[in-house]
Amino acid sequence: MLQIDLWKRLLIWTTVAVGLVLALPNLFYPRVEQHNDAVAAIELSGESPELLEQVSGWPSFLPSGLVNLGLDLRGGAHLLAEVQVQDVYAARLEALWPEVRDVLRPERDTVGTIRLQPSAEGELRVRISQPEGMERALELVRGLAQPVVSLTGAMSNDLDVVADGSDIVVTLSEAEQIATDERTMQQSLEIIRRRIDEVGTREPTIQRQGSDRILIQVPGIGSAAELKEIIGTTAQLTFQPVIGRSDDANTSPGVGNEVLPSLDENGIFYVLEQAPVVTGEELVDAQPSFDQNGRPAVNFRFNPTGARKFGDYTAANIGNPFAIVLDEEVISAPVIQSHIPGGSGIITGNFTVEESTQLAVLLRAGALPAGLEFLEERTIGPELGQDSIDAGRIATLVAFVGVLAFMALSYGLFGVFANIALVINIGLIFGLLSLIGATLTLPGIAGIVLTVGMAVDANVLIFERIREELKTAKGPARAIELGYEKALSAILDANITTFITAVILFVMGSGPVRGFAITLGLGILTSVFTAIFVTRLLIVIWFERRRPKTIEV
Repeated sequence: MLQIDLWKRLLIWTTVAVGLVLALPNLFYPRVEQHNDAVAAIELSGESPELLEQVSGWPSFLPSGLVNLGLDLRGGAHLLAEVQVQDVYAARLEALWPEVRDVLRPERDTVGTIRLQPSAEGELRVRISQPEGMERALELVRGLAQPVVSLTGAMSNDLDVVADGSDIVVTLSEAEQIATDERTMQQSLEIIRRRIDEVGTREPTIQRQGSDRILIQVPGIGSAAELKEIIGTTAQLTFQPVIGRSDDANTSPGVGNEVLPSLDENGIFYVLEQAPVVTGEELVDAQPSFDQNGRPAVNFRFNPTGARKFGDYTAANIGNPFAIVLDEEVISAPVIQSHIPGGSGIITGNFTVEESTQLAVLLRAGALPAGLEFLEERTIGPELGQDSIDAGRIATLVAFVGVLAFMALSYGLFGVFANIALVINIGLIFGLLSLIGATLTLPGIAGIVLTVGMAVDANVLIFERIREELKTAKGPARAIELGYEKALSAILDANITTFITAVILFVMGSGPVRGFAITLGLGILTSVFTAIFVTRLLIVIWFERRRPKTIEV
């Protein structure tokens, strides 16, 4: 008997209604975009949510999720950056000098005086005045090494320590260099992602390419230069001991020291120890605020390790100046007045409110562990994106009209039912894309166009099967029922294999390939649903009302 239970009918229509409501915001893009901007503004201002509908004109009870447009549709910036991993080796060895000095100091009677020497890139060279104590010195310095696991699973040390005459030469082991490269890339990816997310951009593509390169694509941003400004700012914060100050930029700082300019005092330069006491990597929070004079500033807070270092140093150096250095400029060099426990403090300087807010954002996101060299940069204008959207819209409409005409001419009234289901199918695809926050790219539009062509395949199988059943002199109700039952296995087999292909493309592919896979996979799900359930329900409703003695398919 050709019938569908009431609860199944309600479930089918509820699913269709929910999908179409989720897709609705995409038909009113400007108003919904204004709505979303109003949401952000109201949340920031703390005003009542009742203002939302008044501000944006979009009913607050309706969904407001939009299908995000990819770089090729919305326009934006494309960068390919190379991470300078060698910078991390130098910084690591530079930071090791205080530890080497401290571990050798108690053995001065054996090793003599300890002096840092100029060295080649990638090594730390320390000279002792009593070479006969070299064995003891090597033993102590090697004790600073930490275990590291190589790619083969073997354990080794992170430092190679050898003697070269009166010099102790320290380098990073090969296993540690490989591990450092991996950590640097992962940290760079995470920090770039956090920096871009902090400024509110949606659906960026940030992925590793090769061993030391990162691909960055951000839709909706004005230019590649703007994107470089966001992610290329170092925001490297350090706290370094002050040795002296001078008005001569060419002052010789001595080995292990450096000369850095003052940010606020023109012509003033500070001589600082290169090895910082605390770095921005040990920050856990930074927020814009105001100092006691009402000027913009930034409050900061260290993690327990940084708080201990900061507290110990301030306790042991009361009365000495202490430089706060940001991106190789001294922004402040206050004299330590008392012990500062707790690991909290404030950065003051000649900031505007916007500058203090941006500095807090960069410090929270963290410092890039290594410099970036931008090998490739492109800006895709919104006009080109609009051309792609228009071309995709035309292609979809042409395919849509062609399929509608073919189905109506080939299968008559049943073809009309299939066409109604096809319209619902497209709405459901956009509803699902809006629900999951997917990004629609030009290949994604190609997936939708392909779905339009494939969506009626299941209906063709069903209708052809109904024709065959009618030839056996069965009644129309029985022919329709058998047509759906006997075509079901073929429909499922064909679509499951295609869906598996879409999943493989999504998992193994990247960028445009994944965009195509998403729309193809969602299109298969909605097509099967509309072909098996929606068209059948439409036919059953029509059949119950008309009760025809014969039918033509």
